[in-house]
Amino acid sequence: MFRTTADWLHEHLWNTLLRKIITCAVAAALAVGAYGLVSKLTDEADNCAQGVTESGGECIGVNGSGYDFGEPLIAPVAARIAEENRRIDKRPHVTVAMMLPLQPDSKAERRQLRSELQGAFLAQYRANREAGKPVVRLVLANPGKDYLRQADVVPDLVRMARSGSDNLRAVTGFNLSLDATKDAVRSLTRQQVPVLVARASASSLANEESKDGTYDFKGLARIIPTNEEQARALAAFNGSRKDRQTVLVRDTRPEPYVRSLARAFQGLPEDGPPGPDDMTFTSPGVADPGDVDNQFRPTVNTICNSGAATIYFAGRSTHLRLFLKRLAQEACEDRKFTVVSGSDAASLNNRMTDEDWAELRDSSGKPRMTVQYAAPAHPDSWRTEIRRWQDDEEDGTGKRPPASKAPGSLRDPLAELNRLDATITALKSAGRDIGDVQLGDSRTMMVHDGVHTAVEAIRGAKPTGEAVPSAEQVGNRWATMQSKNRVNGTSGRICLTKAGNPYDKPLAVVALKPGTKAGPGTLDYVALAWPTGKPQPEDCVVRGG
Repeated sequence: MFRTTADWLHEHLWNTLLRKIITCAVAAALAVGAYGLVSKLTDEADNCAQGVTESGGECIGVNGSGYDFGEPLIAPVAARIAEENRRIDKRPHVTVAMMLPLQPDSKAERRQLRSELQGAFLAQYRANREAGKPVVRLVLANPGKDYLRQADVVPDLVRMARSGSDNLRAVTGFNLSLDATKDAVRSLTRQQVPVLVARASASSLANEESKDGTYDFKGLARIIPTNEEQARALAAFNGSRKDRQTVLVRDTRPEPYVRSLARAFQGLPEDGPPGPDDMTFTSPGVADPGDVDNQFRPTVNTICNSGAATIYFAGRSTHLRLFLKRLAQEACEDRKFTVVSGSDAASLNNRMTDEDWAELRDSSGKPRMTVQYAAPAHPDSWRTEIRRWQDDEEDGTGKRPPASKAPGSLRDPLAELNRLDATITALKSAGRDIGDVQLGDSRTMMVHDGVHTAVEAIRGAKPTGEAVPSAEQVGNRWATMQSKNRVNGTSGRICLTKAGNPYDKPLAVVALKPGTKAGPGTLDYVALAWPTGKPQPEDCVVRGG
C-alpha cells in the first residue's frame, strides 16, 4: 500500500508534536519531583525533630518522642521519657511540659540539665505506677538559651492545653530567674495554662499575697522559697551579725535573680556602725565569665583591708567560682572568710575542678574559706534531723525514741526520699539507663517534687466522672494544697498559700567546703532553717499574718 505525500507529512507532524508533548510532560514531572525533593530537604534542614524547628542555630519547640536536642548527656533520660510516653499513649492521660533551655553551652550546665530531666522522669515513672488517674505524658519544651525564644514555644503549649488529645495541664521546670522567664510565665498564665516554678527563686516570679485574690500570675504555683525567704532563713539560723563585719558583693547586670538576692542581703538586720559599702561587678551573662575575674582584683584587695569576715555574694555560680579563687589568691590569704550566697550556689560544685579546689586550700591543706547557702533541698537533711530529734528526746538513761515517733514534718519527706531512691534502684535493676543520678545539688529532688506536685494538683482537680480536669480547674487547685491536701516532697512538706507560694517551707543550710585533702570539696548539710525563723506548722495549715 502506497502512502501519499500528504499522508507522510501528516504522520510526521503528528509524531513530532507527540514527542514534544511527551518531552514537556517528562520535563514538568522532573521539575515537580526536583522541587519536591528540594522542599523535603529544606524541611528536614529546618526541622530538628517532630515539633522542633531550627532557629538561629538552636532547636526550638516541644517534643516527647525521645529527641535529645543534640545533647548526648541527656539522650538516655530522653529515651526513657519517650518509652514511658508510648507505654501510656492509649490510656486517658494528661501532658506535663518541662520548659528549660535544652542546649546549654558548658559541661556544668549540661550536667545540671541532666539532673533536672532525671527528676522529671522519676516523678513521671512513679506517678504512672500509682493508683491515681489520669496517667502522665511528659514533653520537653526548649525556649532557647536564657529563654530568649520563649515566644516561639508558648503558642505550641497553649495549643496543647486546648487540644483534647494533648490535654496539657501544667508547665513546670523554669530553672533561671530571667526577664524572659517572667515573660513566658506571664504569657502562659494569661492564657489559662497552669504553671509551677520548681527552681527559679526570684521574687518577680512569685505572686504577692493578696487578701482580695488579685494576682499578677493567676494559675501560678511555686515550690522553692524566694531569695528573700532564703536570706531570712539564713539570718535566723546565723543570728545577727555586726554591720562592720559584713560586706555585699553584687552583680549589676539587670537580672531578676541577682537583683532580688542583692535586695534580700541588703535588707538583713545588722547591728553596730556601718561596714564597707557594696562592692560591685558587671557580668556579661548567666554562664559567661567575661572579664569578671579582673574586676574582682580591686574588690578583693578592699575586702582584705576592711575587717569584714562575712561576704554576701549576689551573683551566679559562674562568677562565684572566680570570686572564691581570687579571694584565695590575693593578699589576705591568712584570713578565713564565710561567703554567703543564694540557691544558685548549689551549682558551684558542678563548676569546680580539682585544681580549683586545691586553690581554696592553704599550704597545709586547710580550707581558706567556707561557702554557705540555703539550698532548697539536700539528701542528708531528713535522716540527720531525725537523729538530732532522737538525741534531744533521749530520756537520760540512754534510751532514745524510735525514728517512727519523730515529727511528721521530718518523717514524711524522708519517706518520699526513700521512694525516690527505690525508683532509681528499680530502674538500674531493670537496665533502664537515665545516667548517673546525683542528688547533692538539689536539682533532681526539686524538679521531681515539681512534677509530683503538678500531678497531685491534676488528680485532685479532676471532677468525679471526668477523665481529666480542665486547665482552669488545675490552676485553681494550687490554692487548696495545704493541711491534708499538702504534698509531701523529698524537699519537705509543700503547703501552698492562696497565692500559690510555699508556706514557711524548710531550707537546708549547706556549707560547701574545700576539704583538707586533694580532690573535690564537699556539700555538707548543716541544719534546717525556715523563712519565718521557726519550723513549719505540723498541721501544714497556712495562717494569716
